[in-house]
Amino acid sequence: MHDSLRINRQRLVSRLEQLGQIGALPGGGCCRLALTEEDLLGREQVIGWMHELGLEVSSDAMGNVFGLRPGTEPGPPVMTGSHIDTVRTGGIYDGNLGVLGGLEVVETLNEAGIVTQRPLCVAFFTNEEGARFAPDMMGSLVYVGGMPLEDALATEGIDGERVGECLERIGARGDAPVGNPEVHAFVELHIEQGPILEESGIAIGAVEKVQGISWQELRFTGTSNHAGTTPMRLRHDAGYAAMATGTFVRELANRIGGDQVGTVGALEIQPNLVNVVANQAHLTVDLRNTDNERLKQAETELAAFVEQLAEREGIEVKHRTLARFDPVTFDPDMVARVEASAKALGHSVMRMPSGAGHDAQMLARVCPTAMIFVPSADGISHNINEYTAPEELEAGVNVLLRVLLDLAE
Repeated sequence: MHDSLRINRQRLVSRLEQLGQIGALPGGGCCRLALTEEDLLGREQVIGWMHELGLEVSSDAMGNVFGLRPGTEPGPPVMTGSHIDTVRTGGIYDGNLGVLGGLEVVETLNEAGIVTQRPLCVAFFTNEEGARFAPDMMGSLVYVGGMPLEDALATEGIDGERVGECLERIGARGDAPVGNPEVHAFVELHIEQGPILEESGIAIGAVEKVQGISWQELRFTGTSNHAGTTPMRLRHDAGYAAMATGTFVRELANRIGGDQVGTVGALEIQPNLVNVVANQAHLTVDLRNTDNERLKQAETELAAFVEQLAEREGIEVKHRTLARFDPVTFDPDMVARVEASAKALGHSVMRMPSGAGHDAQMLARVCPTAMIFVPSADGISHNINEYTAPEELEAGVNVLLRVLLDLAE
């Protein structure tokens, strides 16, 4: 009976589209930065669906939300989920698929009259993207005890607001404790956010590991001066320092090779005038690698370059670490379950790493964990043109259904 169960594709897509209308952007996509009014509306929509499906809904002091479906026996639940916050230029699938896919699994089980032995739980975690508050995966990190709640609540965002104040303002802070969860296993369904599955013609990715992440903020302070009258040899140009750092990050990633990537994602220059040498430059550097030693190498080389650059140009540099997570390897048995479930459903499957960070890498600290990937058209994500075809979404949620049943039975 369980082998014949399949989810309702149309219902899944309808929920994704409805949630995508909250914070909708012109031309497609949506913007629901963490703990904004748009995030509140998204939370209310998803929590409403949880209640409609008969789930027991709770939230913790970090604003993480959990919808519990009791089993025939008490005990730690089999959990699935992801996040519903987005970047400013987000699509409607990133994170949302993992949450709404979990709700679709619950509704499919409800319709079939199946009650699992272990409880099932669908969760969404606060501030996964880190687009407003650093670090990313903050909610799940606090949930598993990897970051003190007090530190998270005191975190200041890019707009000067603090996490705790925003949680209170939108009424998202619950009373459930954080830091020591009991979870039997965690499975996260997500779009790949990369081109590998589509290029390979593969339907399902069984994710074996997640890259380590290093986010850094650099602030250069030089001297503002006239662009026409200041000789090059006498300049203390913060703008040049920022540009040189960006070029170095690209060269560094190419030189280290392998899975190493490097990105300057945010850049601000002051006074930002065509005829004035910049006296202030603020930029972020995102370094990632599946090999922690190579990631450390990249960090060390970047730090040495920036120090030498500042000394040579006669400018000041201040450094701040925004996030630092080691690479994570998922439980081999859980990865094998994903692979076997995909094959049993007739889908092509490949084992692969994740280049993006996910809540699953935090849950891996406390329970056996795995991820399921489905293709992203043209490898595009964090973009209003993000797209995964309905049949690909359906395949991923059916694999999720089978894995969750396997774990819960």
